[in-house]
Amino acid sequence: MSTPFPFTAVVGQDDLRLALLLNAVSPAVGGVLVRGEKGTAKSTAVRALSALMPEVDVVSGCRFSCDPDAPDPGCPDGPHAPGAFASRPARMVELPVGASEDRLVGALDIERALAEGVKAFEPGLLADAHRGILYVDEVNLLHDHLVDLLLDAAAMGASYVEREGVSVRHAARFLLVGTMNPEEGELRPQLLDRFGLTVEVAASREPDQRVEVVRRRLAYDDDPAGFAARWADEEAAVRARIVAARELLPSVRLGDGALRQIAATCAAFEVDGMRADIVMARTATALAAWAGRTEVLAEDVRQAALLALPHRRRRNPFDAPGLDEDKLDETLEEFGGSDGDGPDGDGDDDPDPGPGGGPGGQPEPDDAPQGDGDAAARPEAGEGGEPQPSGGGGEQSPARAAEPFRTKVLSVPGLGEGAAGRRSRARTEHGRTTGARRPRGALTKLHLAATVQAAAPHQRARGRSGPGLVVRRDDLRQATREGREGNLVLFVVDASGSMAARQRMSAVKGAVLSLLLDAYQRRDKVGLVTFRGSAADVALPPTSSVDAAAVRLESLPTGGRTPLAAGLLRAHEVLRVERLRDPARRALVVVVTDGRATGGPEPVALAGRAARLFAADGAASVVVDCESGPVRLGLAGRLAGELGGTAVTLDELRADSIAGLVKDVQATRRAA
Repeated sequence: MSTPFPFTAVVGQDDLRLALLLNAVSPAVGGVLVRGEKGTAKSTAVRALSALMPEVDVVSGCRFSCDPDAPDPGCPDGPHAPGAFASRPARMVELPVGASEDRLVGALDIERALAEGVKAFEPGLLADAHRGILYVDEVNLLHDHLVDLLLDAAAMGASYVEREGVSVRHAARFLLVGTMNPEEGELRPQLLDRFGLTVEVAASREPDQRVEVVRRRLAYDDDPAGFAARWADEEAAVRARIVAARELLPSVRLGDGALRQIAATCAAFEVDGMRADIVMARTATALAAWAGRTEVLAEDVRQAALLALPHRRRRNPFDAPGLDEDKLDETLEEFGGSDGDGPDGDGDDDPDPGPGGGPGGQPEPDDAPQGDGDAAARPEAGEGGEPQPSGGGGEQSPARAAEPFRTKVLSVPGLGEGAAGRRSRARTEHGRTTGARRPRGALTKLHLAATVQAAAPHQRARGRSGPGLVVRRDDLRQATREGREGNLVLFVVDASGSMAARQRMSAVKGAVLSLLLDAYQRRDKVGLVTFRGSAADVALPPTSSVDAAAVRLESLPTGGRTPLAAGLLRAHEVLRVERLRDPARRALVVVVTDGRATGGPEPVALAGRAARLFAADGAASVVVDCESGPVRLGLAGRLAGELGGTAVTLDELRADSIAGLVKDVQATRRAA
């Protein structure tokens, strides 16, 4: 067994270490979600925590780690005789992103069922993690069917298995710790809320601290055991402090004043539900115990808010995480009670600017349009009579996206075989069982009933004499399952001068943002190709990070000519490369344009030839027609016909189902 990196040797990352230690003191806090860029010691710190956890007493021989002082009356290995117990280190169980459902919750012991004719349950990872740590690295990439099972177990403190003739319930209370890189996509809100605390981590920009990180890592790699021995005293001191804090925890008093501050803070930041209040209360109590106090102070409430609220105040994946600390201090001061000292409220800690540059991640107000423009970019009246730039050759400042709206389900017709998701129907490794077939290649999902049914008629001929079933390879049946897949939604956005009227571009960005929100909820990959001037650019290669696409969309400049053919050809190349990387993932191309094509020799004819490439490949497509004004040329509709897709206006996009549009595309293609 390899020697883990010592927890106390981790350089910096104070919030991360504190959040993990608070959960070690009080597992009822509810776990930790660690968000941050790669290479910031997220996994190292989590794995090091297990060495600091106090040992647990378990009933001897119990596969479900029952507490000998309070054994689970419904334990599948019970009832347990009193007195027989053993002590062992707390377990840290890792849940791989690609784990199967059987591995997580457990399943029928197939070997015993076939060989002995008995129903026996084989425990899964949830049973192993009971009274320990369940760690999920890259938790944001976890398949939805596993997320659902985790949510159920975390909510009920137990795992229920009803499958293949087995009905089992066992306790499953664990400390849930997840790490993730937000660039690879966000978590579902339901799972996000299950993490008690969240921490944002980033690599230090201080040279001295970075030098120390490298020095310690090299020393550990050269001699792990020797390096751990040098930190043994610090590790023992922290372990003893955790034990002392656990013993003190029941004596900590959470006064009415602190409770009022907790409730007022959660109300001020408009968090959903009551879980935030409960988590803050437990965290503040654990902070007091960790500090060796029996009274919760306002400083504990403040620290608890910074750890428990940032991920609960996000309304969609495009909101920047974090809290306005000035607002937090004002709330605590306003509702400070006599049970503890209030914060100084001097406002020294400024709220971190978000991606937009304003407090709490809110973008700053629109600046005046930049750039000279040209003769075609004359101001015209926008909303409220304000002159707005409208097209032309010069680059315009980015327009703000209009308020996003809810779209209906976008799905690709037919039955795919892509990666698991929540959009289109697909044959998947996980999902509801729809039938059985003979296995092609290695058997991965046994259909027990079909296997038994295939073997049963041959038992007498095979000389069966005992309770077991005589099964041969030809009897084995593979379960066929149907679930949902994620798709690639590739946006091809016209950012030329003809689209540059701010009111129109604002509506266009709002529509694309709405579809991005839907893609986030459906677990799609998204890509963004833009074209303007004389070329097309891949603003965002296909990725699962939908919020990254939203950031690129927000800063998208406009102006110049309309190289429509270049945009379509670049999108076709992106799809070609993605098919090589992931042949099973089906794509939908969403072209956002008014249909104009300018610049270069024969731009309209060239755009038509590029569009027919998509039609030849059979890619599903939708053209969002952004043409406006009393006289319309119908160019977007003509483009949609050449693509083999359909056209929809911005207003129709809000009202109609995109799934219906895609089906219309397929129906039109079949009729042709």
